[in-house]
Amino acid sequence: MELLKIQLQDAGRVAAQMKAAGQSTAHLPKISALSVTRELLATKGIFGLYRGTKATMLRDVSFSMVYFPLFANLNSLGPRKSPDSQEAAFWWSFISGCAAGAISAAAVNPADVVKTRLQLLNKGAGDESYSGVVDAFRKILKNEGPSAFFKGAMCRMIVIAPLFGIAQMVYFFGIAEALMGIDKNKKATVIMPATREK
Repeated sequence: MELLKIQLQDAGRVAAQMKAAGQSTAHLPKISALSVTRELLATKGIFGLYRGTKATMLRDVSFSMVYFPLFANLNSLGPRKSPDSQEAAFWWSFISGCAAGAISAAAVNPADVVKTRLQLLNKGAGDESYSGVVDAFRKILKNEGPSAFFKGAMCRMIVIAPLFGIAQMVYFFGIAEALMGIDKNKKATVIMPATREK
């Protein structure tokens, strides 16, 4: 789905470049998720739908590696639900989730830029082609400089921050546990294995 989303977002860019160059865009087909899927299957086969998977995994795994420890640490610094509670106040969980989400999104933005570049199918005039994740990192750094890796970082932070803040609040309120029928307040009992008598 990520690949299809990028193609739909990029469709206007190629047409705008052609118009700016004085070329006609009448011959360009109307882009839809279905037409992109058909084109990918026809030209690249089933594996075409998975273009950029390594870069996507690099982004998502790195995000988790930054987000979860950061959230746990930020959440532990805030006020507690009650004086004898280990749980943070719900609003602190929200703030911690937002902050950890925004920082994590910015930290992994270079991988997101590489993923997006790898997943672009319709290259514009003068656009670079990449053979993989490492090649994309090298060429972007060489041709555009380090700042290219942080293009769109603020937009990602604005989207990701509330998403993860809300997710932590949902967890805090125990909505998932309630839907699954799990009593969040029930004390866990530990049963020790029986020991053999000698």
